[in-house]
Amino acid sequence: MTVPHAVVHAAVARCLVYPDDAFHAGLGVLRAALDERPGPGTGELHTFLDHVDATDPDRLRQDYVRTFDFTGRRCLYLTWWTDGDTRRRGRSLVRFKEIYREHGREYADTGELPDFLPAVCEFCALTGTDTLLRENRPALELLRFALVEAGSPWAGVLQALVATLPGASPRDRAAAQAMARNGPPREDVGLAPFGTPLLEVVTR
Repeated sequence: MTVPHAVVHAAVARCLVYPDDAFHAGLGVLRAALDERPGPGTGELHTFLDHVDATDPDRLRQDYVRTFDFTGRRCLYLTWWTDGDTRRRGRSLVRFKEIYREHGREYADTGELPDFLPAVCEFCALTGTDTLLRENRPALELLRFALVEAGSPWAGVLQALVATLPGASPRDRAAAQAMARNGPPREDVGLAPFGTPLLEVVTR
């Protein structure tokens, strides 16, 4: 069975992790998978991969660190965007773990929180559910706007991701912030040949 958007979700997971040697070694597989399943988001991902090919690997790693590690304004932890450092964030993180377990997965102890966007995208690719992406659409849009405003090549990766979700994106940051205050409805609505080992099967 073909799982909608699984390849894009898996590719986004790979594109948002630190671009180490393993990342560069897997670029050929990544391109081939996108070529086999054209659709929403694949064009933006090809553009990002073209940028990767044209950029010195050391420079790309420096850009990644500057983009995601030195400022909370471009944070890859989804609940940071909607909950900040509040008690509510703890409840939101529990929600992520609950969804993982409902689909037979357990978040591995990698040192990252369960709302780490690459892990969420990998989970969606492996299970064929985009529940967590839909529920956290405001965070995705706010991160996308932050990357666009920074002129970051990773903005295209976020654009590819939101292109797989139903409905139009907010027209500006203010609309995205309003979405974050109100929250999208919760609802359940793809199989990856590659991915980061952030999830493991629950043993029951």
